[in-house]
Amino acid sequence: MTVAVARERRLVFGEVAELYDQARPSYPPELVNEVLRVAPVGRSTEVLEVGAGTGKATVLFAARGVRVLALEPSAEMAMLARRNCERYPGVRVVLSDFEDWETNGARVPLIYSGAAWHWVLPEARYARARTALIEGGVLAAFWNHPDWDRCSLRDELIDAYRLAPDLDGPMNPAASCGLWGYWGSEIAAATGFHQPEVRCYRWKHVYSTADYLMLLRTHSDHLLLADDRREALFAAIADVLSRHDAKLPLPYITRLCLARKS
Repeated sequence: MTVAVARERRLVFGEVAELYDQARPSYPPELVNEVLRVAPVGRSTEVLEVGAGTGKATVLFAARGVRVLALEPSAEMAMLARRNCERYPGVRVVLSDFEDWETNGARVPLIYSGAAWHWVLPEARYARARTALIEGGVLAAFWNHPDWDRCSLRDELIDAYRLAPDLDGPMNPAASCGLWGYWGSEIAAATGFHQPEVRCYRWKHVYSTADYLMLLRTHSDHLLLADDRREALFAAIADVLSRHDAKLPLPYITRLCLARKS
């Protein structure tokens, strides 16, 4: 008898780790500068990264001389993170999720998470962060999202997504990018944190059709679509872009959500 094994959405990225590393955008340098400005990080202290992926954010912090303990639950993603951080001896990549990581009494001045904080169990994320942070330490979570309100092709792409109306991720042009628009109330409900702030960074990237479809293949909701539905959707998206020089000028907004341990 064949037993069907569910693909856990937070770990499905490991199936396309190399593609993820190639296609996913990095983060604005100004964001890293701001995090290091507000967090009490010294040259000899180690900070904690939750959900390192392939090391997109890890490299940015390490390049500024920060020592990073990077947690990543996918073996495939962790392997690429180690490869990408080889030149930085201050980086340790540990195969673990945040929920199961053993702190062994360690305390850090900064916990940051790029495009991963929402994958940590809600009932555990802030309690675990509170335990791992020093007094006055900073929690920084950030995400890149398309700014669909400023995208000139949004309406046409919404028509294409009628083939997959149940997709709930940020690449669906009908979706709101306000996933963490309630950061203030989230922190207010989390014991031991205060001073919530949200800062936004706007930028743009122009995708070819091939590069944009490659990007979509790294998003969990698209990955979990049945093959025939996914390919039909991608064909409809390609048809939209073919009417616009096979390019998509995509505005982005990067949201940096900050809080401090009280």
